[in-house]
Amino acid sequence: MKAGDSYVIDSHFEQQYLDLMRRIWLEGDERRDRTGVGTRSVFGAMLRFDLADAAMPLITTKRVYWKTATREMLWFLTGNTNIRPLVLQGVKIWNEWPHARYVDETGDDMELDAFVQKIADDESFAEKWGDLGPVYGKQWVDWPTYQPVKGGLFRKGRGINQVAEVVQSLRENPGSRRHIIEGWNVAEVPQMALPPCHKTYQFHVSEGADGKPRLNGLLYQRSCDVALGLPFNLWSAALLQRMLAQQAGLEPGEFVWMGGDTHLYLNHEHLVKEQLSREPQGQPRLEITRRPPTIFDYTIEDFAVHDYTPHGAIKAPVAV
Repeated sequence: MKAGDSYVIDSHFEQQYLDLMRRIWLEGDERRDRTGVGTRSVFGAMLRFDLADAAMPLITTKRVYWKTATREMLWFLTGNTNIRPLVLQGVKIWNEWPHARYVDETGDDMELDAFVQKIADDESFAEKWGDLGPVYGKQWVDWPTYQPVKGGLFRKGRGINQVAEVVQSLRENPGSRRHIIEGWNVAEVPQMALPPCHKTYQFHVSEGADGKPRLNGLLYQRSCDVALGLPFNLWSAALLQRMLAQQAGLEPGEFVWMGGDTHLYLNHEHLVKEQLSREPQGQPRLEITRRPPTIFDYTIEDFAVHDYTPHGAIKAPVAV
């Protein structure tokens, strides 16, 4: 094969995910971590997926609840940082962090289920205890700015909507190298319940074989729980790319995922062994049923997944 020649990978798109999981479990460096659970970890990983023809990197060797991940993405795009809107939709993925803060600060050992129910039932309680700090969506659509005033002081300026700016730049200047959404705000990381794991998104417009412009996307993730987090991250990032492509009038291209500390938790051994024993099946596709006026106007009803026949779910604990 000569430089520049194209090639086709015949294996299922998911095989690279399973290969990464196997490599981490067998060869990863065993490390102590923030949670105290312990991990096996590799540093610097890459996965690549072609999103042409509505294809999506939706993992099939266990069921991934794509509607839950989609609701989280739509929540990010609102800029909201309180878990109550998620709780009211039955989305549980952020519950442990505010619950842990509540128990730590009050000394009340309220059970998680009771805490979540109180978040749903009591708006004032949710306002106080359901907020996660300036996580993800806050940075994406309202990155803070400050303006100098007299006396060497600063006042808060108008927030920057990075997502809206990327849509505009894709439409008006597709060749730019600045189509970036950044979540790692150094000044505000200490205020976040969890610093952003999927932190940097970059987009790139290229010409497809058919001559149509294609939107490629790259996600850099500083820290990645491969068993529980990565299946959600792959879906969500590809979903965001598909939404941006539709809003900018582009065809979906390649999605590239890059991981920094890429790990498996030691207490996920049963999940790893079970999942690695399964064979990928099917080619999931995402249909976006309408084009809303802006990227902030999508609803869960706008998305339909076809040809998704996964193996059963595998439960494992979340490390907080």
